[in-house]
Amino acid sequence: MDFLTLLQIFDSSVRLATPLLFACLAGLFSERAGIFDIGLEGKMLAAAFFSAAFAAISGSVWVGLLAGIGASLALSLVHGLASITFRGNQLISGVAINFLAAGLTVLIAQSWFQQGGRTPSLSGNARFNEITLPFADAVRDIPYFGPIYADLISGHSILVYVAFLTVPLTWYLLFRTRFGLRLRAVGENPAAVDTAGISVLRLRYSAVAICGVLCGLSGAYLATGLQALFVKDMSSGRGFIALAALIFAKWRPWYALWACLLFGFLQALSLRPDAVEAVTQVKVPGQLLDALPYILTVVILAGFVGKAIPPRAGGEPYVKER
Repeated sequence: MDFLTLLQIFDSSVRLATPLLFACLAGLFSERAGIFDIGLEGKMLAAAFFSAAFAAISGSVWVGLLAGIGASLALSLVHGLASITFRGNQLISGVAINFLAAGLTVLIAQSWFQQGGRTPSLSGNARFNEITLPFADAVRDIPYFGPIYADLISGHSILVYVAFLTVPLTWYLLFRTRFGLRLRAVGENPAAVDTAGISVLRLRYSAVAICGVLCGLSGAYLATGLQALFVKDMSSGRGFIALAALIFAKWRPWYALWACLLFGFLQALSLRPDAVEAVTQVKVPGQLLDALPYILTVVILAGFVGKAIPPRAGGEPYVKER
């Protein structure tokens, strides 16, 4: 495998890891506050549809982005009402959101556009275009450094850079601010937080809202950045892969980055079976390469990569003591 082929695979890895990273960080905020959310998939799907639909209607990708975030926030509010206010089962609420989004997006898409449950293709200002960073063309011919900067670091849409900047921002917010300390405490011992006079419900709703915004960015990137339209079930299990990456990362932002890049790399390999064959000298079935991210998800969830201990109060509704 030559250097340029490897660079292309890494470039695809970054692009494919971006929606996973947004969703993984979304789950991190929610679960750190004690709210398990397996509805990431549904929120990503809803955000993907509404961002593509409104971008197609308005001709502006920014209108689409706001619509996608709004749709994800609405589903997050539903999950918050069910699991925080009404103290329902968080897993069932998440499953319901996934089913609701899977059916509703196709139904509305068919009603609005009559294209078999998909939206029109996006172009121009209706989608996120690639950004060329300063001096990318000037340094392209420098051995090794030039292609890395010009082809791997440069040339992505703005949401890719936002996703990677969100990692240190999440780390700082969770581990260097009073809000982050309280949020983590809610996920470990909500009674102690309540005793200190801090609203457990407000903190958990804040975490759920942040989760909704990040899932909205993830879905919007899928439909207006990675691709240029919405199609049925286009999230393709990425919400569940993001949950597996979150467990693999042990609920830590920097580990989440590397976990998502690993999953993105596996997905990128499935797009280049010729490169895999060149390295291994074995013809690997394309179906096996496509299944690698999901196989790793099962391995992680089965606990074969080390014990991951979730927040102690995760999944448990808080009942205020009188």
